[in-house]
Amino acid sequence: MADEQGWAGRVVVVTGANSGIGRAVAADLAGRGATTILACRNPVKARDAVTELRRLSGNDSVRSVELDLADLRSVERCAGELIASTDGIDVLVNNAGGAVPERRLTAQGVEETFASNYLGHYALTRLLLAHLRRDPPARVVNVSSNGHKYTKGIRWEDPTFEHGYSGLPAYANAKLAQILFTRELAHRFGESGLHASAVHPGFVASNFYHNSHMGGVMSILTIPIARIFGRSPEQGAETVIQVATSGDVVSTNGGYWANGKPATASAAATDDESARRLWELSERMVADGGITMPTN
Repeated sequence: MADEQGWAGRVVVVTGANSGIGRAVAADLAGRGATTILACRNPVKARDAVTELRRLSGNDSVRSVELDLADLRSVERCAGELIASTDGIDVLVNNAGGAVPERRLTAQGVEETFASNYLGHYALTRLLLAHLRRDPPARVVNVSSNGHKYTKGIRWEDPTFEHGYSGLPAYANAKLAQILFTRELAHRFGESGLHASAVHPGFVASNFYHNSHMGGVMSILTIPIARIFGRSPEQGAETVIQVATSGDVVSTNGGYWANGKPATASAAATDDESARRLWELSERMVADGGITMPTN
C-alpha cells in the first residue's frame, strides 16, 4: 500500500460506495493510504465491498457505515457514528443517488429523488460541518450531473413535485439543487477553510440505469446506450478524484467540474439568490423531518 502525498492518516467518506463511481473513488483513495469509509444503504453489499477494497489496496483502514439518504434519521445516526469514530474528516464525497419513475415519499414525507440525491446529503454535510478539518481545507465533493440543465430552476412552490411528478424533471431538480448547495456551502464556509465542488462524471455505464432511472421507455433506451457508449465507473470517477485530491482546484471553490476542468453550469445553477433560498428551504425541510441542524 502506497502513502501517496501523505494520505495515510487522512479520513475520507464516500456515500454509495459499494458499486459504480462511488466504489471507484473509494478504491483510489484507499489505494493512497487513506482511512476510507463507505457510507452505504445495503450493509451486506457494503461489507463485500470493504473486503474487496482491503484486498486490492492492501489497506486495512477501510470500513463501512450504514446510511439511507432517504431517511433523515439514518442520516443523523450515520453522522453521529462518523463523529464518534474519527478525529476528523478530510474528504466527504456525496455520491449516492438515483431516480424513481413514480412519486414516492420518504419516512419524513419528502419526495424520494430529491431526498436521496440532495436533501440527505445536505443534512449529512451540515451535521458533519464542525467535524470537517480546516487545515488543510477539507473537501466536499457533490456528484451532480449535466442533467441539471433539464430544468429552468427549483420549483419553489412545489419543490418536491406534489403536482405533476415526472422522473426526468425530478432528477434534474435534485441535481440542480446539488450544484446550488455546493455554491452556497463555499460562500458560507470557504473562508473558514472548506472547499466544495460539484462534478458531472459523464455518461457512465453503472448500476444507476438498471436500478433506478426514469422507468419505461427511458430505461429501455438508456441501458443499451450506456452499455455501448458509457464511460466505465473508473473513468466517471476521474474528475471526482481530481477535485477531491488535487491542489490545483483550490481557486475554484464552489465550482462545477466536468472532464477534468471547470465547466459551465446552467444560469439557474449559478444564481446566488437561489442558492441562498435553497439553503433556507432545506433547513426548514430537515427541521420538519425532526432533525435539528447545528448552528454553523
